[in-house]
Amino acid sequence: MARPHPIQDHAIDNLRYIRNTMERAASLTAVPGYGGMVMGGTALLAAVIASRVSTNREWLTVWLTELVLAVAIGSLAMVFKARQTGASLWSESGRKFLLSFTPAAAVGALLTAPLYLHGQANLLGAVWLLCYGAAVIAGGAFSVKIVPAMGAAFLALGVVALVTPATLRDVPLAAGFGGLHLIFGYWIARKYGG
Repeated sequence: MARPHPIQDHAIDNLRYIRNTMERAASLTAVPGYGGMVMGGTALLAAVIASRVSTNREWLTVWLTELVLAVAIGSLAMVFKARQTGASLWSESGRKFLLSFTPAAAVGALLTAPLYLHGQANLLGAVWLLCYGAAVIAGGAFSVKIVPAMGAAFLALGVVALVTPATLRDVPLAAGFGGLHLIFGYWIARKYGG
């Protein structure tokens, strides 16, 4: 006859199962609202500077500098918010967010050089907005509900950018990377704690 297992063994196994299930189902809440707002502010500044340069090379330099700055701000803000809220960026939902966000963002980065080198710099804003929107929607599936909505807004601006004259190419970029980050950043900060 088999010996019964002590009840605490079953309880510990059940608690472990419940904890793992909850972690898998949890949303990433470390998306930084205030960090998004700072990113929006630097993007508006970049749009003003980029609209005043005279060559595509200078224009691209301004926006690539903004990209590096935005990635640094966003990353630091996520780490700070995660520490503040006690969330882990490396939880299952955090890893899923990153793995879902990265492919579309990487496509935007990879298309930059060929489009620029083939004289298609006027398409870069649309490509960046569309790829970023797709990345945010994909990653947002593992975050709070407002994040995929932000991604959809970026996609819409990407479509607008496709038909925007080259002389106004910074307007959709300012509206997206500037305005949308400010608006949604404020909403996230207010509703989801910073």
